[in-house]
Amino acid sequence: MKNKIQALAEKYQKRLVEIRRHIHMYPELSFQEVSTGKYIQSILTELKVPFTSGWAGTGIVALIGDPSKPCYAMRADIDALPILETNEHTYKSRNEGVMHACGHDVHTSSLIGAAMILKEIEDELDGCVKLIFQPGEEKLPGGASIMIKEGVLNDPNPKYMIGQHVHPPLEVGKLGFRPGKYMASADEIRLRVIGKGGHAALPQNCVDTLLIAARILLNLQEIVARNANPSMPTVLSFGKIYSEGGATNIIPDEVHIEGTFRTMNESWRKAAHQKISKIAQETALMMGGECEVDIAVGYPCVVNEPDLTARIRRYAVDYLGAENVVDLPIRLTSEDFGWFSQELPACFYRLGTGNQAKGITSPVHTSTFDVDEKALKIGAGFMAYSAYMNSKHMA
Repeated sequence: MKNKIQALAEKYQKRLVEIRRHIHMYPELSFQEVSTGKYIQSILTELKVPFTSGWAGTGIVALIGDPSKPCYAMRADIDALPILETNEHTYKSRNEGVMHACGHDVHTSSLIGAAMILKEIEDELDGCVKLIFQPGEEKLPGGASIMIKEGVLNDPNPKYMIGQHVHPPLEVGKLGFRPGKYMASADEIRLRVIGKGGHAALPQNCVDTLLIAARILLNLQEIVARNANPSMPTVLSFGKIYSEGGATNIIPDEVHIEGTFRTMNESWRKAAHQKISKIAQETALMMGGECEVDIAVGYPCVVNEPDLTARIRRYAVDYLGAENVVDLPIRLTSEDFGWFSQELPACFYRLGTGNQAKGITSPVHTSTFDVDEKALKIGAGFMAYSAYMNSKHMA
């Protein structure tokens, strides 16, 4: 069966490149993936794969196999990012200011490819495969959380679930895995510093919001440096500070600060939120101002169930060879696949898409991101192989 699936993946490679390039040329932002969804539906209809649409607005769920038998789920995200693409290839984004800079076009194409392969071997599956095309991964609260609330993990209920993500540092032809905690939770921090503006040459008449903001930023670093357990990965970073009405000689009435908090422990996460609020508010108060704190609780930690991950890794070794399967370090980036991993045994792994010899090395979320498209047949083929093997495991 491995050889058959590999042959089918090779057979569909050209078509998958066409699909990926079409999706790449017409990217759509989170929860706005109307055309992308219709395109996916048209292919599933062509394949005679039954599906339902409208999940979280634009999501699609397809089924292959017998839904009365044990179910295995696979997910791909379909949204793009607000980035202006600077590549000059023929399939460059035609929606200016929007780009598939995180590989969701590859994820979607791979899952479509898996559907093509699985449809050909449907009679040989000992279970049901649920294909989840998910919108809104890049925007809170995340399409995964909405789809779960809408019942995507019901009727049929999958026993296991996998997700696949591009990884430019990993050369094409390889897959990467890590059991246990893999990716961090992510929360958005927004601070509004309120003081008393005025002429910068008369500071005695002002409550300096910029100085308060600077002191808050410095004091908040104590959370990581002196409150976080050194063995617990933790990041508190601020990427945006701005004011309205300030100038070289004007102290503004308000300053806004925005950042992110990431960690891998829910108890520490909640405690850190309280510390962020307390330090920011008390620092501002000490200096005669105020600070309003808004913490948008985001995605949970991605946890790869150890037994499932070990099994999927063994399938990868069988499919690609041990030399093409690597172990991954933990990452402080985040993914709304974490919502799924909180609900059922899940495995989120990495698909190598880089090729240093060809100069394909740009990281995700950059305007020059691209992939070696040979990754498509590997991504599609391995997803199909893992589904087939898990159907035998669940039988």
